[in-house]
Amino acid sequence: MAVQEARQNTEPGAHAGGCTCGDCPHGAREGHRRAVAAFLVKRDEFAAGQGLPAAVAHSASASRQWVSEELTQSAELVADRRRAEGQAWLARLWLRTTCTVWVAVVVLLLAQSLTAIGAGWTTARTAGLLAALVVAGALTAASWFHRARGGALAPVIGEDNRLSTSRAVAAAWVLLVGYAVLVLAARLAAASGPAERDALIAGLDLARGAGVVTVLAVVCGIAVLVRRVVGLRVLTQRLQKVRADRPRAADLLTDDSGRGTFADIQYVVLSGVALAFAAVRLARRPDQLPDLPWGLAVAVLVSAATYVAGKYAEGGRPVILSVVRSREAGDLDGPIRTGDDIEIRGAGFVPPGAHTADRLSRMVVRIGPVHVHVPLVPVTGGFSNPTDAVLTVPVPADVEPGRLEVQVVTAAGVETNRYTIDVTD
Repeated sequence: MAVQEARQNTEPGAHAGGCTCGDCPHGAREGHRRAVAAFLVKRDEFAAGQGLPAAVAHSASASRQWVSEELTQSAELVADRRRAEGQAWLARLWLRTTCTVWVAVVVLLLAQSLTAIGAGWTTARTAGLLAALVVAGALTAASWFHRARGGALAPVIGEDNRLSTSRAVAAAWVLLVGYAVLVLAARLAAASGPAERDALIAGLDLARGAGVVTVLAVVCGIAVLVRRVVGLRVLTQRLQKVRADRPRAADLLTDDSGRGTFADIQYVVLSGVALAFAAVRLARRPDQLPDLPWGLAVAVLVSAATYVAGKYAEGGRPVILSVVRSREAGDLDGPIRTGDDIEIRGAGFVPPGAHTADRLSRMVVRIGPVHVHVPLVPVTGGFSNPTDAVLTVPVPADVEPGRLEVQVVTAAGVETNRYTIDVTD
């Protein structure tokens, strides 16, 4: 199927891969899909030893360099298509978020209408519906003004273009508490007697909403703290961050590489449970702030502390542990010489989320004053070089013999420690 798609992309009359007209099935998403299909075909052909020109086929180092350059150019095209798709998707997101908000308002209206059968329509139901309309209108306006950045989700999208777990949880609590205050304000405006007004004002007392206010303060503080912590760790090169092409809902539960993380999952789950409980309490007692029990509030606080601790513990600076001469079968043992391949062993060479070919090709090894780009070595289904723990690069002829320092620069721009090697004539 991939071969057929790659061939279809070159047929006369077909739309170019970067077509973004929006009126045909060959838009940014289709262009990205076809570019990926063509890249996978080329990578697997090179992995099988096919497609090499005769001029470089006789030399293993020359053929490896030629293959790496070809794959790098093809990967850059895929990256361009991927970025175009991400921008187009983000520009459409504001409309989807707006529709979701108004669907939630309709669902609330239906739920209130069904529960009003037999019990009758009350002032609290009217206040709840009016508060929902106000919140939906505010979110719609925010979506319009931030339509190029994801609409209403713009505040919870981090600098790395991923959904931020801490901001999403804080935003959910802010919306709930804001909605509850609007409900009380609407009821207070409709109250006729002084006793009813006093009861509604008393519903805002801290003694009744201490649990929910405490949780709100903590999660908002954590959203600010985590942003500061991540920013400082990136600047001090203790955390590697690679920008994502577009935000995904899975970002709330996973790390940058797409693997689920316990700290994020437990924070989202416990906060979601507490939010659902607070929403039910608000529905049952619309005359006061949701009285979140202290037991549940403390559970959320413990979950938040675990999340912050996980943010402090994640990441780490890449490190070189050893550098050895790469030896193929039949080669004699000996020192590192100009023209030899060296194998750099360590950890953290590939940052989370940087496993695509265009980002792997950005890795550089400094051997003394010479910068060597890490070659891409394809295998069926992926690449054997570079990997997170091992890099293989040639020692170019420009490297002068002597004692030299080796240093790896990852795709995130983070530098490893310096490791000294001896290069002989």
